[in-house]
Amino acid sequence: MTPTSLLAAAAPALPHTDSNGRLLLAVLLSIGAIVLLITKLKLHPFLALTLGSGLLAAVAAAPFDKLLTSFSTGFGSTVAGVGLLIGLGAMLGKLLADSGGANTIADTVLARTGKRGLPWAMALIAAVLGLPLFFEVGVVLLIPIVLLVARRGSVPLMRIGIPALAGLSVLHGLVPPHPGPLVAVDALKADLGVTLALGLLIAVPTLIVAGPLFARIAERWVGPLEVPAAPGSGSDTAPGPHEPAADGDATPHGTTPAGTGSGTATATRTALPTAVRPGHAPRFGAVLGTILLPVVLMLGKALVDVVVDDPKAGVQRFFDFIGSPLIALLAAVLLAMVTLGRAAGFTKGQVSDSVAKSLGPIAGIVFIVGAGGGFKQTLIDVGVGQAVSEWATDWHVSALLLGWLIAVLIRLATGSATVATITAAGIVAPLAAGMSSSHSALLVLAIGAGSLFFSHVNDAGFWLVKEYFGMSVGQTVKSWSAMETVISVVAIALILPLSLIV
Repeated sequence: MTPTSLLAAAAPALPHTDSNGRLLLAVLLSIGAIVLLITKLKLHPFLALTLGSGLLAAVAAAPFDKLLTSFSTGFGSTVAGVGLLIGLGAMLGKLLADSGGANTIADTVLARTGKRGLPWAMALIAAVLGLPLFFEVGVVLLIPIVLLVARRGSVPLMRIGIPALAGLSVLHGLVPPHPGPLVAVDALKADLGVTLALGLLIAVPTLIVAGPLFARIAERWVGPLEVPAAPGSGSDTAPGPHEPAADGDATPHGTTPAGTGSGTATATRTALPTAVRPGHAPRFGAVLGTILLPVVLMLGKALVDVVVDDPKAGVQRFFDFIGSPLIALLAAVLLAMVTLGRAAGFTKGQVSDSVAKSLGPIAGIVFIVGAGGGFKQTLIDVGVGQAVSEWATDWHVSALLLGWLIAVLIRLATGSATVATITAAGIVAPLAAGMSSSHSALLVLAIGAGSLFFSHVNDAGFWLVKEYFGMSVGQTVKSWSAMETVISVVAIALILPLSLIV
């Protein structure tokens, strides 16, 4: 048995009330408390989720000794199932950034792209880099590239900025190994390979609509924008995305122009977000192969499971091993140490330092995800999940639509896509019981789509985009917030009819 299943088996169910009305009140009060603590009192989401779990159990009349066991079990099982993958993903992303691999991808694609194709090129770059990078890190790496390309190429900022943001956001919400989809996969017992395959299938058309196509509309809504100077311009070094600027400015830094070089590719060269500088950039093929390795391995496992469908067959057992998320990401990290780190001229010590520094910034993410798992387990153990399942049956509501709507409401209230995904997955988890692997994967994607709906002033990403692009609040709503809504609506509009086919 896996650590997750062992911990789940050890969790005693909380005695819960038979009153669905009381359970509904408990859910509303606990989620309302979490929203209030995060948005008004500015409490860290880890503490807010922990306190919300206590309030949930109290209103549902569950014994507090059982609550502690339930919450800690959910926390432990989630971290055991997801924490390792988040850590490995952070290592891969850090090596990609420090080695100059992100620059290699951007330079190679943009050097082969004309002015008319720049929005599509930026969407492609964002999608590729968005596979291993967390959203905030991707923004720090990509926005300076967008600003430099817009300035040097005389291209409207929205025309290439929206595709870049859409590429990062779509991958963040729909495609593992990002934290939200991983937690939902774990909570709903979905197959990761199938979720990845269907996630990419949904992500491509969603990115096309919300990226290059919507960019034209956003450009008209927002109007002409003066392109700000790239953050860190004129400096040879720049603090990392999690470090304060030397002058105390809280805005992330991360780029400098490439000097007097000419051409679009040269203009996009960004400074690395650490003190480490590569001797030379790794090759494009090596970077792309390293990024896509875990995707290929996990998709290969899903394909073999469908074609062979014999758990005792040697070939399926082999692919089940190498295609498991842990092994696939571990293989990519080990490969990246050579194809990215060593290829960039890093010493063994520099490679080790880069990997070590990747873990610090994600500690908060792991604790938030773990607390979300504890809240999810508490929801399940007090009987909320079963009650929702009964309501959905009585009202004839599609599980996919219900998961999307719950995630939308929590996203609007908290501003956090990850909190929305975790909470919604916990509430609708019983609906996934008995589902086929494809439908449970689509439920994961529906929740992920809902978690992206209309980012506004309670979302840190809203302010990050506003400040980077130098927009007003109104302009940010017309561009970034509208783009997030387009992603969410287009994705669920694709997911629902797809559920009738697969």
